[in-house]
Amino acid sequence: MTTEIKAPVFPESVAEGTVATWHKQPGEACSRDELIVDIETDKVVLEVVAPADGVIEEIVKAEGDTCESGEVIGKFKEGAAGESKPAESKSDSSKEEKEEEKSDKSEDAPASGDAILSPAARKLAEENDVDPAAVKGTGKDGRVTKEDVQNHIDSKKSSGSSASKPAAAPEANVAPGERPEKRVPMTRLRASIAKRLVEAQQTAAMLTTFNEVNMAPIMELRKQYQESFVKRHDIKLGFMSFFAKAATEALKRFPAVNASIDGNDMVYHGYQDIGVAVSTERGLVVPVIRDVDALGLADIEKKIVEYGTKAKGGKLGIEDMTGGTFTITNGGIFGSLISTPILNPPQTAILGMHKIQERPMAVNGKVEILPMMYLALSYDHRMIDGKDAVQFLVAIKEMLEDPARILLDV
Repeated sequence: MTTEIKAPVFPESVAEGTVATWHKQPGEACSRDELIVDIETDKVVLEVVAPADGVIEEIVKAEGDTCESGEVIGKFKEGAAGESKPAESKSDSSKEEKEEEKSDKSEDAPASGDAILSPAARKLAEENDVDPAAVKGTGKDGRVTKEDVQNHIDSKKSSGSSASKPAAAPEANVAPGERPEKRVPMTRLRASIAKRLVEAQQTAAMLTTFNEVNMAPIMELRKQYQESFVKRHDIKLGFMSFFAKAATEALKRFPAVNASIDGNDMVYHGYQDIGVAVSTERGLVVPVIRDVDALGLADIEKKIVEYGTKAKGGKLGIEDMTGGTFTITNGGIFGSLISTPILNPPQTAILGMHKIQERPMAVNGKVEILPMMYLALSYDHRMIDGKDAVQFLVAIKEMLEDPARILLDV
């Protein structure tokens, strides 16, 4: 029985997507609910799984092709895994252009040494210039599987210096004066990020104010209670939860910082949904922690870990990143000492954390070495006056240097 593989139904804010990766090739067996293809939108990566046990019969939309919500991107044949198509089949219409562009050598690869390759194994062998005759097949009737080819590649890499010589050969063949380049299309997510960042700079009257905070009180608090905190909540106490709580209290005192601009209207939010910027291989994403005012430090830390794990695995959903009234970004984890963060529209402000650096500071007429962090608040001057922006940042500084202020609301 043949069924259609369709792109997921996209949210209203997403018009179309791009086929990012086919994890299974035509003729390759797959199990029910096994991941077969990723669809990348300008916000998230959506996964499509196999509807049943069977094989991919045809790929309609190749990697890099654009697809609309619910559009057919391939065909699936239900049945036993043994019904996989022969490796020599070329009925996959989505790969015709790619097959025409391949050299005669790649066309003859399956036949080399009378080796029988699965489609996925053949593709992997061609991409890594592997002679199929040199690979021992472990599949049915001696068929060379994708895993066999990968194991062969890994064994060559693990051989040490001998494996490094073939990798260096292409560079050795570069003619003197030649300057190699690699052109890679921008992913839909990264293109969307670029567009939003440019729009933020072009449409907002963005300014940045700076301050610095002595992190010693929080560091001592963490050191004193870390063990008890972990035992009770089964999670470590980090810095971000303190910043989120301090920002929440400051947002209550300065409503304009917790607002957004909608056309000619200024929208003041009566809640604090704080976005936490997370860097991934696909680009920067900002999942939102809802109602931070109602959460404890442990709840915030758990949310941060949950979002971080989902972001790295490409599992964040649209609902995880929708909304947000204020954003915190931490460039310090990469070693940044000071920076000017860019607004996350339509929000009117963003807080930048940075690296904790020991510096000599004047304290009561004496010089002390203290762990200091620069803070940066970028804000939209159309909505926020300079005085409010400075006082907002000072309020955060005071609460971080004396965490009891957060509890006492002073």
